[in-house]
Amino acid sequence: MTGFPAHRPRRLRSSPAMRRLVAETSVEPRQLVLPMFVAEGLTEPRPISSMPGVVQHSRESARHAVREAAALGLGGVMLFGVPEHKDPTGSGALDPDGILNVAIADAREEVGDDLLVMSDLCLDEFTDHGHCGVLDDAGRVDNDATLELYARMGVAQARAGAHLVGPSGMMDGQVAAVRSALDAESHQDVAILAYAAKYASAFYGPFREAVDSSLQGDRRTYQQDPANRREALREALLDVQEGADIAMVKPAMGYLDLLPLVRDHVTVPVAAYQVSGEYAMVEAAAERGWIDRDRAIAESITSIRRAGADIVLTYWAAELVEQLLI
Repeated sequence: MTGFPAHRPRRLRSSPAMRRLVAETSVEPRQLVLPMFVAEGLTEPRPISSMPGVVQHSRESARHAVREAAALGLGGVMLFGVPEHKDPTGSGALDPDGILNVAIADAREEVGDDLLVMSDLCLDEFTDHGHCGVLDDAGRVDNDATLELYARMGVAQARAGAHLVGPSGMMDGQVAAVRSALDAESHQDVAILAYAAKYASAFYGPFREAVDSSLQGDRRTYQQDPANRREALREALLDVQEGADIAMVKPAMGYLDLLPLVRDHVTVPVAAYQVSGEYAMVEAAAERGWIDRDRAIAESITSIRRAGADIVLTYWAAELVEQLLI
């Protein structure tokens, strides 16, 4: 019989079972990391208005969330500290009794080695000016003075129990500084997840509420220009050369083109961070009935994995496992 298609790709889409069989991309709990905010002085979780469903945790509620993440089989949690007091040098980040370091210790006490406890290594939550480093006399972020603090911060987090630290300030040489300090203090087994290609993005807006940011000005002199692609690869290659164990692209959805670029040029795992604004947009549209929330969440994570991310940091990590049955 003539006139019929010689090829029928639709046969492989004919039923849910068939689609599962031939799916090229999967999302597994082990590939997901849950970012968490732990705030000093709270006795119960505090909702973050711009991120429905996400909270600033108390130490006790953070312990519960970490236990839940381990039970769900997530790859890890990424902890951010929200201090009550800030200063120009972010000294709370170095204090063993500071909120981030005690949150790390709490998490390790709860889960041991059953879940990776990761910690954000940056000063922006701890400085009264909100920048990711210390400022010089002209009010500019001093790269090399900041590296000294990052090195000490990495050691403090390792001593608290972090399995993995995430230098996120986009200072030149940050990975080398942290790796050298960790090794010198016999923390050779603590891994580094480098925020290798982190862009000066508008999609971080809700995060500023989540960490009670006091940012003055912007971060365009150290975070990457959204117009640049080759620069992302340069940054990633430098971080791997300096000792990064994992290289990350941030944000994720607006920068999907960078994931295969980085994936094709490095041999370490590649991560992507689905940031607060990406989360908030889906939640806001779904609340208005404009999109199917669950399908949009699953599709967004799948797109990040399909683009080349081995690991996805997402605020939906626990829900994806509990509710969407990945």
